[in-house]
Amino acid sequence: MKGIILAGGAGTRLYPLTMVTCKQLLPIYDKPMIYYPLSTLMLAGIKDILIISTPTDLPNFERLLRDGSDFGINLSYKIQPNPDGLAQAFILGEEFIDDDTVAMCLGDNIFYGGSLTERLIIAVNNAEKGYATVFGYYVKDPERFGIMEIDDSGNVISVEEKPKQPKSNYCITGLYFYPKGVSKRAKIVKPSARGELEITSLNEMYLKDGILKAQILGRGFTWIDAGTMDSLTDASVFVQMIQNRQGVVISAPEEIAYIRGWISKDKLLESVDRYGKSPYGQHLRNVATGKFIY
Repeated sequence: MKGIILAGGAGTRLYPLTMVTCKQLLPIYDKPMIYYPLSTLMLAGIKDILIISTPTDLPNFERLLRDGSDFGINLSYKIQPNPDGLAQAFILGEEFIDDDTVAMCLGDNIFYGGSLTERLIIAVNNAEKGYATVFGYYVKDPERFGIMEIDDSGNVISVEEKPKQPKSNYCITGLYFYPKGVSKRAKIVKPSARGELEITSLNEMYLKDGILKAQILGRGFTWIDAGTMDSLTDASVFVQMIQNRQGVVISAPEEIAYIRGWISKDKLLESVDRYGKSPYGQHLRNVATGKFIY
């Protein structure tokens, strides 16, 4: 399976913070925002990942993440000339995806929960069997999101983009898994009234064909769309609280790679040296020296 992180857009809701940099490079407590979706895809076992961003911001991602070898993965980069909708990512990434299954995580989405990895693996397996999977999360203000209606068995009945009269409170988060052929489907998505290729329209195709599944992130899970000033602050406070109270680090790509055997201890220690005396670097040192117990 391939992976895509869509990290484009102007980030106008975060002005003036994003007037000289994109939101996906802003800090979420102790690390750049991009580390969180990157870690999510890595937890799904995905090692080939494409990062899509603007012509201005893409070089900054390349300087930060390089070729991905520090994380035991392969990173590629693609320019998004204009933000023409989430489904556009599968058109821009068609050559990268090739004839493979693919997962996409939005660059401002943060996921955390004890059985997250298991749910991600289910979505990977669904894609291999020809099914698309979306991840749902209960919200109090469903009119702000793409919404899914589900039955008592968890099957998706309908999907709507920012409905005025929502049929449920389960929003569709920025994490999507698709079987082979998603680029072909994305090409036939018609622009919405706001001129964008909506991901909801793409999901409707899979729903119509009876091959759209849902994973509901209920109690014990946290999902944050860090695209507003308040949610950006909430995300940092949440990560700080978990890390300081439990002594874990949320979304450390080098740690994930080391535990999975994707990088060696020597490679991990190279990252430790690069991060210097920072708390993040010290955590990786503890991982490398066995001081952090799992």
